Amino acid sequence: MTEAAISRAEAERLGDEQATLGRVATFVAEGMPPEELFHTVTEEVGRLFGTDAAGLIRFESDEIVVVLGNWEREVGSPVELGSRWPVEGGSLTPTILRTGKPARIDAWDDVPGVIAETVRTRLRFTSSVGAPILVGGRVWGVLSVHAKGGDPLPRDLDERLSRFAHLVATAVLNAQARAELRRLADEQAALRRVATLVARESPSAEVFAAVAVETGRLLGIEAVALLRYQHDATATVVARWGAREEGVPVGLRLPTDGNNVTSLVRRTRRPARIDRYSAATGPIGAHLYNVGVRSAVGCPILVQDRLWGVLVAADGREQALPGETEERLGKFAELIATAIANAQAREDLAASRARIVAAADEERRRVVRDLHDGAQQRLVHTLVTLKLAQRMVTTDAEGVPAYLDEAVEQAELAIAELRELAHGILPAVLTRGGLRAGVRTVAQRSQIPVDVTIDVPRLAPTIEATAYFVISEALTNVAKHAQATRATVRASLAGDALQVEIRDDGVGGARLEGAGLGGLADRLEALGGTLRLDSPPGGGTLVAAEIPLDGA
Repeated sequence: MTEAAISRAEAERLGDEQATLGRVATFVAEGMPPEELFHTVTEEVGRLFGTDAAGLIRFESDEIVVVLGNWEREVGSPVELGSRWPVEGGSLTPTILRTGKPARIDAWDDVPGVIAETVRTRLRFTSSVGAPILVGGRVWGVLSVHAKGGDPLPRDLDERLSRFAHLVATAVLNAQARAELRRLADEQAALRRVATLVARESPSAEVFAAVAVETGRLLGIEAVALLRYQHDATATVVARWGAREEGVPVGLRLPTDGNNVTSLVRRTRRPARIDRYSAATGPIGAHLYNVGVRSAVGCPILVQDRLWGVLVAADGREQALPGETEERLGKFAELIATAIANAQAREDLAASRARIVAAADEERRRVVRDLHDGAQQRLVHTLVTLKLAQRMVTTDAEGVPAYLDEAVEQAELAIAELRELAHGILPAVLTRGGLRAGVRTVAQRSQIPVDVTIDVPRLAPTIEATAYFVISEALTNVAKHAQATRATVRASLAGDALQVEIRDDGVGGARLEGAGLGGLADRLEALGGTLRLDSPPGGGTLVAAEIPLDGA
């Protein structure tokens, strides 16, 4: 009869345990909020095992735990939810953290440490059992039960408690998965809103402000700032959002010296972080620390592989920003780079069109001026002379030959000037003899010696004309500005492109501006080509053009 009673009691115990596990599993499957679930599991475990108290803690770090669940059969001196406790050598938590396995203390009397003293005097626990909550292979927390007086807790409680700890781990994983999905959804929505502004070609200032707002709200941080690097080793705030706007106003310009996020990104062109801004140096580091920043992360903004600026996320809390901040911040930095590249492309296109129009207008004015001042005047003179000769045929026949000679001379000069004018538009020697003949003619007219190496066959007229104008303009600049003693011209085929180089030994310092080389750059871009200028002060000048052969 005794054995039968024990069997019935064991069956009831197992039934109660399975029923409790079933209820907790249902709560987990239904997605009960973590805070509510932690409280429910703690109470269910305490009542099921008939203990005097139960608790659930999470490791905030290897040194600190935070209380997430607490239950006592008789209200005495409960541990406050949210309170933080140190991980000490004499308690359950360091053993479980180290081993990842259940642990027990059958008597707290001889356990050293502040926590053990609190357990004995305030909580009055005599024995305790804890099971690890393993999430992703790491000890996330501990589920524990405690007794006050009497015999130590049963020996099989370790394994039974672990079943509930496993359910808590599943709930934590589910909550993390749901939180990650929400985070990704929110992130994609924020990125989509900014991308829409970029696609609509919204003004850069509007895009910058939207990125600052979206980034700050998405990451849940106190402040976001967008800074643009200047040529004088400073950085200017172009957009900001958050609690520290007054300390970091738009337009603020500070040197990028020292060791801070802004200077680190400028030096490395890579993301950077500083978790303790009290150690930051330089004007920006000191300024941000003074306005309350304690940690910050920065991501570079690269526009066509050039460092344009930095997107900075900053926070005044002592806890460092999460490890994924760099990656999430980088996605918004890429959108900023796209917006800037689009804006620059629009500006470059408008400037290119303006230069083309200006060049065309200037060319028309030159043709009109040359016609008016040259050939037109000579043709008028020829006509007047012929009319005088016509009148003298009947009155002074002996003077007619002189007038005819003068008329012929003026007509020949007019024809020569018209031919020269036509050559200025597209030289006949280029049309007839190709690039080699055209360039040699230009070189012969140069005021300084020019070495010419043209190793190309006849090419498409558009290719030859473009290369000719690049060489002609470059040699004109050499004669006018370079103060050079010699120049070289080289043209050769490299794959599917014509490579052209004009080099001089002058004073350097040339710029790719104005209607001259700037207009040629536009013409090359229209053919899919490029124009490169290398002109260090005192080091001569190199003008290099690449013209795709299929650009014609």
